[in-house]
Amino acid sequence: MLENKSRTDLSALGEFGLIRHLTQHLVPKNASSFKGVGDDAAVIDLGGENVALISTDMLTEGVHFDLTYVPLKHLGYKAATVNFSDIAAMNGTPKQLLVSMGMSSRFPLEAVEELYAGIVLACEKYGVDIIGGDTVSSRIGLTLSMTVIGEAKKENIVYRNGARDKDLICVTGDLGGAYAGLLLLEREKAVFKDHPTAQPDLEGNDYILERQLKPEARVDVVKSLELLGVKPTSMIDISDGLASELHHLCSQSGTGCHIYEEKIPLDPMTIERAQAFNLDTTMCAMNGGEDYELLFTISQNDFEKVKNNPDISIIGYMTAPEGGLQLVSRDNSQHPITAQGWNAFTESKEAENN
Repeated sequence: MLENKSRTDLSALGEFGLIRHLTQHLVPKNASSFKGVGDDAAVIDLGGENVALISTDMLTEGVHFDLTYVPLKHLGYKAATVNFSDIAAMNGTPKQLLVSMGMSSRFPLEAVEELYAGIVLACEKYGVDIIGGDTVSSRIGLTLSMTVIGEAKKENIVYRNGARDKDLICVTGDLGGAYAGLLLLEREKAVFKDHPTAQPDLEGNDYILERQLKPEARVDVVKSLELLGVKPTSMIDISDGLASELHHLCSQSGTGCHIYEEKIPLDPMTIERAQAFNLDTTMCAMNGGEDYELLFTISQNDFEKVKNNPDISIIGYMTAPEGGLQLVSRDNSQHPITAQGWNAFTESKEAENN
């Protein structure tokens, strides 16, 4: 099956291309494997009206986080909540968490306690139980692996492939803030390298720093949609940037889309900081990533139910696939949407070279 004898760099495939390559021939053998590879979480059907949702995520020092400016407690909190976000993206509720850690000898007990305190804080906030995991030694750095187990009624699960032509495209919260926060932290790291005695200039940037260091999972929106009587037709969380996630929804649903630049929600601080870095704010929202907001589609029949919800913005609509993915700019011109967000293997290669 996998007898490719030539050498292919993983960066040529990217994370999702690699997953497709490795799993394209897999066929579930158990009836309980209701949904396998290809969505935010796997679905395990053990009988009854509820199903289990399972997702896992791995974070590696130097690739996914930089301890120069990421406090260990924040790292633990973020590592947990980004997993909870995957369950929210399936229209479910996170319930249990398995925590595994690989640590080098440079980390004393006190550092590990601080990291774990962040994980516990996130679990307490979201009502999630830590039920196990593993700890191993590492020759270099820190690696975290989290596996979250969630729950949902079978009929309430939302996949990436359910969107249809003319469905409305919605996004929660605002976008681009996490990327703006990352740029600020990287700037201060560069200053620190040149001037080790300098104090970081972070005052007045709490919002974008929190968006980067302490993101939240939008489990609250899942509950709001249920109360509104709205079941999305497709959904995904925004980890790699709006453009990348739109490609996932359209590819799996067999649609195109039109997104309106003026409708993309941006926080004033994100706009101000992006301009200070001479960056286009729309680019930050489309390709920045790590916002962990929810991107979802709804039937036009549900428009009245969500139009006044302050947590939800309607940013466009799905189209027939022939039209492709288009960003309609403020001057009403159309531009193809290209996914330029996070590529795990390109980024990891760059990290090795730094």
